[in-house]
Amino acid sequence: MNQSVGKVVSQATEFMEANNIDGWLLYDYQGMNPIFWDTVGEIPNVTRPCWLWIPTNSKPRLIVSYVDQNRFEHLGIETNLWVSRDQMIGELQDILSSSNQVAMEYSPMGTLPRTSKIDAGTLELIRSLGVSVVSSSDLIQYATQRWDDGQLQTHLIASEILTKTVKEAYDFIGENIQSKPTEYDVAEFIRTRFKEEGLHSPDGPVVAANAHGADPHFDPTEETSVIIKPGDWILIDLWAKLKNGYGSTPPQDAMYGDITWTAYVGKEVPLKHQEVFDTVIGARDAAIDLYERSHSEGKELEGWELDNEARRYINDRNYGDFFSHRLGHSLGREVHSNAVNLDGWETNDTRHLLPRIAVTIEPGIYLPGEFGVRSEVDIFYYENGPKVTTERQTKPYLIKI
Repeated sequence: MNQSVGKVVSQATEFMEANNIDGWLLYDYQGMNPIFWDTVGEIPNVTRPCWLWIPTNSKPRLIVSYVDQNRFEHLGIETNLWVSRDQMIGELQDILSSSNQVAMEYSPMGTLPRTSKIDAGTLELIRSLGVSVVSSSDLIQYATQRWDDGQLQTHLIASEILTKTVKEAYDFIGENIQSKPTEYDVAEFIRTRFKEEGLHSPDGPVVAANAHGADPHFDPTEETSVIIKPGDWILIDLWAKLKNGYGSTPPQDAMYGDITWTAYVGKEVPLKHQEVFDTVIGARDAAIDLYERSHSEGKELEGWELDNEARRYINDRNYGDFFSHRLGHSLGREVHSNAVNLDGWETNDTRHLLPRIAVTIEPGIYLPGEFGVRSEVDIFYYENGPKVTTERQTKPYLIKI
């Protein structure tokens, strides 16, 4: 069996045996379930429905169309071919005949969109075969989202470059203030630095001055950008991973870093900006403290609990109406990956924060028509506890002019 798939199978089996699940049934048709491809690797030109069955008590099996038969040969997994729909259903009935409880990419009531990838009809089909379907949400993160040491190292290197780059970008503003740099100019500077440093990012960065900072995902284009001037407040959010991997870790296994900093163009930060900044980093640190404390007490947290802690802190300071997104997201091969999110707001994420998983912690306060503040750090759950892997901003960055 392909080594990377074998690793997922081994870890999935370990999780299912501990949780009384008989098997994991992954299904895809025309890319509807990226978790299927995250498990088996990218395979081009698969044109028909395909299934991967990972049971706890026997070897994995694929069920694929006759016309796609040679696409999966390199995986080294026993494959059953079907020609007609009736034959496909018969193959499914055969592999599920001794199972009672099966995990699929299904989330009750659509609570977790990231792991809700099968359509209602497919769910009805599998249930009609006499099995109970449970969510694979915790199984996915245990089997596919935990980092090894090589992957962690790619993240640490990328994160160090990100921190250096965000400071360089702020210095670039100060050094060129007489030339009237725009938000777009700063974004282009960051993209150039990424190329020079060997980083890859599919989009971004966010470079947002003043009122633009109240849009959490502001995208500075040449048309939408404003000129940056003395007295401005600048939010920069940037994310990237190593383009060529590191050591024995290939590019496709490089892990992202993702940070957000804020700065003021001048010597003295206005009182309101400072108050909002202090509230945001206080919420950030309250969530981190809870994460660390829970580990030391042997308590396993769910994603919503960290969101709740940061939100309580901001609510207590009367800015709750302006914290308009979840606290953080899963971090991995994608900048928004498939493990637990820190979310009790947009969804209610009950997945557990497991060792060897990384998340962002990024509370934000956004005042429409004025400015926004977000402070984003990354945190990795080592065996001896969670640790922040990126530099914590403790005061607004002052851009000298």
